[in-house]
Amino acid sequence: MASEGSEEGTERRLSSAVKIVIAGGFGVGKTTLVGSVSEVPPLRTEELITEASSEVDDLAGVEAKSTTTVALDFGRITINPELILYLFGTPGQNRFWFMWDELARGALGAVVLADTRRLDSCFPAVDFFERRGLPFVVAVNCFDTTYRYGTEEVRGALDLDPHIPVLLCDARARDSTKQVLITLMHHVMAEARLAGAH
Repeated sequence: MASEGSEEGTERRLSSAVKIVIAGGFGVGKTTLVGSVSEVPPLRTEELITEASSEVDDLAGVEAKSTTTVALDFGRITINPELILYLFGTPGQNRFWFMWDELARGALGAVVLADTRRLDSCFPAVDFFERRGLPFVVAVNCFDTTYRYGTEEVRGALDLDPHIPVLLCDARARDSTKQVLITLMHHVMAEARLAGAH
């Protein structure tokens, strides 16, 4: 009897664990976002940008960036006692896009992090999740020195469907990042209800 209850408790715990992918272009703040909200020390796979990689990677707009994610970022946050999110940040450079399929496998939803200085760098992430039918939100990382465009301007520039949430955030701030994740979970649930109604 005790083991039966234990198994039931384990099932309940497993059912509350959700995989979320954080994607976007090179240097948009994915590593920062995961680190700002993770309740455990985040796993980072950053390496120094060398002269060799600077010839391969597009550093336009992020010339001061000295490190780059070469595999993934990983973090965890408990939204409430029934919901734990496991965050997987993708590498942003084109040469690592082959890893995205593996990182997205089993994910419930995704955050596309955008930088309005280089908005075109998030097009591949938007396309990736649209093609796979994975619910996603677009979070515009508001850098201090950047002009702040409105969410509808960003929606228009990215040609997003009206039902996809677009919000402004500060990837350095835990509360701001947490709000992005909560918005994503609401969107995922709304999409599931919509799919169930058809």
